[in-house]
Amino acid sequence: MSNLAIIDDIATHGLSVCDGFLSAQEVRDLHTCLPAQWAQATIGREQKQHTNTQIRRDKIHWLERGSQPAVDALLAKMADLQQAFNRHLFLGLFEYEAHFAKYNPGDFYAKHYDAFEGRSNRKVTTVLYLNEDWSEQDGGEIVIYNPDGSHRQTLWPKAGRLVTFLSEAFPHEVLPAKRQRFSIAGWYRLNGMSGQRVDPIR
Repeated sequence: MSNLAIIDDIATHGLSVCDGFLSAQEVRDLHTCLPAQWAQATIGREQKQHTNTQIRRDKIHWLERGSQPAVDALLAKMADLQQAFNRHLFLGLFEYEAHFAKYNPGDFYAKHYDAFEGRSNRKVTTVLYLNEDWSEQDGGEIVIYNPDGSHRQTLWPKAGRLVTFLSEAFPHEVLPAKRQRFSIAGWYRLNGMSGQRVDPIR
């Protein structure tokens, strides 16, 4: 699936599933970038940021440009997709932030929105999966809901798959994993300006 096909899906449905966005080699290269040290994931932002393992149990590590060639290659690929969004859908996306996520057996992320209308600069959510040989018995699926709360789609976290959706439109959850599960969660953001200050990513 090309970037234009992803754009068309978002324009039509607000949601896109692209298998093979990452090649098997790209998945392996990103696996070598997984860190030794992880931080407990939080909920909320800025002053309201806190941990709550009743809602979210994954561990994260933010991607940084210049840290690893495979990370830089991925960020360049996501920058190309950002340009396509801005060129064809005029979204005005300003920045892309992303982190590795690790779910150990039993970890989950309860149903949530990535952004609330008018209260977040996150515009488009992306999730990339790095799990080879994943089966239904391994759990860890992402479940996406319609805005009215009805079920829309359940997706395995299979290697190379990219899931993209409008951040304000779709509540979603990650079901408990039964074996270790890795992904890269990311968000294309608008720029919230305060005077001459560029809105910080996090």
